[in-house]
Amino acid sequence: MIYQKYIKKMIDFILSLLGLILLSPFIIILIVCIKIDSRGPVFFKQRRIGINKSEFYILKFRTMKIDTPKDTPTHLLENPESYITRVGKFLRKTSLDELPQIINILKGEMSIIGPRPALWNQYDLMKERDKYNANDISPGLTGWAQINGRDELPIEVKSRLDGEYVEKMSFPFDVKVFIKTVFSVLRSDGVKEGNSQSKIQ
Repeated sequence: MIYQKYIKKMIDFILSLLGLILLSPFIIILIVCIKIDSRGPVFFKQRRIGINKSEFYILKFRTMKIDTPKDTPTHLLENPESYITRVGKFLRKTSLDELPQIINILKGEMSIIGPRPALWNQYDLMKERDKYNANDISPGLTGWAQINGRDELPIEVKSRLDGEYVEKMSFPFDVKVFIKTVFSVLRSDGVKEGNSQSKIQ
C-alpha cells in the first residue's frame, strides 16, 4: 500500500520534526516542572510492541514516583493515586505525558496515527489484534480506538476498532482521527485513573 509504506511515513517524519522544534520551549518547561516536583529521571522508558510484534522502548514524561512497580497497569496497583506525582496528574489528564513519543515517531518506531502500542506482556491484546492484522502496522501516538472510548474499552472492542483502522487507513481518515483526538484530549475523554481499564504508563 503506497500510502502506508511511503506517504504516511514521510508525513510522520515531517510533522514530528516540526512538532519537536515548535514545542521545544514548552517541553523544556515541562522538564523543569517534573524535576522540581519529584526526584528521578524526566523520561519514562517502557518495553512496548511495535510493527510485526517487534519490541521497542516507548518514551513518556515520568508521571509516577520512582518506587512504582514496573510494567504494571495503573488499575492493578493498590491505591494508584498514591504513586502519581502532582505534575504527573496534570500530564496524564491532558495527555501531555505522551509528548516524548515524538522521538519514537522520528526514529520510525511509531506513527502519529495507529493502534496504541501494547505492553510487551499484554499477550491477550496482541492475540486479539492478530485477528484483525492490527499487529502488522506501526503503533500510533493516537488511534481510532482512542477516540472511541480510549481507556474504557474492553480488549475485544479495542482490538476490533484497531482492525477497522487497518481497513480504513488513508490520509483523509488519519486527518479525521487526528482532529477528533484534539477534541477528545481537550475534554479528557475516557481517562479514568485506577479504574478497570485505566491508563498504562
